[in-house]
Amino acid sequence: MVIAGAGPVGQFAALLLALRGHAVTLVEAETAPMLDHRASTFHAPTLDMLDEVGVGAALVARGRICRDWEVRLHPSGRRAVFDMAPIADATAHPYRLQCEQWELQALLRERLAGLCPVLAGHRVTGFAQDDAGVRVAVEGPEGPRSLRAKFLLGCDGARSRVRQAMGLAFEGVTYPETTYLTTTRFPFDEAIPGLGDVAYCWWEDGGNFSLLHMADCWRVSIYTRDDVPIEAQMTQAAVQASLRRIADPGRDFELGLEPRLYRVHMRAAERYVDGRVALAGDAAHINSPVGGMGLNGGLHDAHELVRALLPALAGADHAPLLARYDRRRRPVARDEIMLQADRARARMRERDPARRLALLAGLQAIADDPRRLREYLLQSSMIAGLRRAAAIA
Repeated sequence: MVIAGAGPVGQFAALLLALRGHAVTLVEAETAPMLDHRASTFHAPTLDMLDEVGVGAALVARGRICRDWEVRLHPSGRRAVFDMAPIADATAHPYRLQCEQWELQALLRERLAGLCPVLAGHRVTGFAQDDAGVRVAVEGPEGPRSLRAKFLLGCDGARSRVRQAMGLAFEGVTYPETTYLTTTRFPFDEAIPGLGDVAYCWWEDGGNFSLLHMADCWRVSIYTRDDVPIEAQMTQAAVQASLRRIADPGRDFELGLEPRLYRVHMRAAERYVDGRVALAGDAAHINSPVGGMGLNGGLHDAHELVRALLPALAGADHAPLLARYDRRRRPVARDEIMLQADRARARMRERDPARRLALLAGLQAIADDPRRLREYLLQSSMIAGLRRAAAIA
């Protein structure tokens, strides 16, 4: 087995396979682990899956358990709070975990040590397949080489070379807004009365931001203004001014890593499988980060893909198994992950004050109704989507 991409999705797939005795080679373009702001939310079923490979408990120990999340108007504090206790019968982890993506990658890397080789500084550039397997073209510091495998998994991100070699477009949209992300140790929970660990916030005088409480800091995501050049909003003075607008106007905030600027996309491949080659994670689909579903969806892809591959590696016909993987995961990405993330993004981008109040009232009504709250939490935590996918034959 060759897996392109040693990010969390590729590593997770490799570990699921290697623990069952299958030979796996990871091919990774980077030469060293990336320590930057990427995904940070882990939903309940993802943690259940990570328990299967022995890294769930260690990840929980490195992160912050968040037993509820909220949408609020700032600074008035009017909010809808979603307590996740009602889904305790559906998961061993009835909460969101806030933890940096690199922590998961480090745990998976430790778990994989000695189980599979990693070709760092190498890229998969193409493939040719036949009835027995795949010849994978790889480019590295010492020039081109090829690897022979029964299957090739493309877990190599949004710019996937595997997807390109499959001849697939990456249809979708790029949203017009730009967001920047920074971190600080400032105790927002002490400065903002009643603030929870995960808060999606509207400024009452316009704009929006989010606050995510990590193990040792707060992540702050702020949508940039349309009427001010982005470069002007990324200066130290401008970032400090935005943080003062959230809390404590009189202080200078100590920041963590350099603020990261990013655009938001919603795109998907038209299919995930071509013979013995399959896509998972960002190589297959990307979405708005609001709600924290992107990384989770990629890990769910890997879990389902390995479930399809195990009988194929034991001699079963791979075609119907991988076709089932496509039938299950592609609709989930389209109708669950991407649609939910798009709706959450549109909600937070709403600027009309009256419409915001109506949206908030609707969310409060859900939070106050036990039946609706449970249904909403099963959906937002991705449990409902996984159940619907599992029912597809």
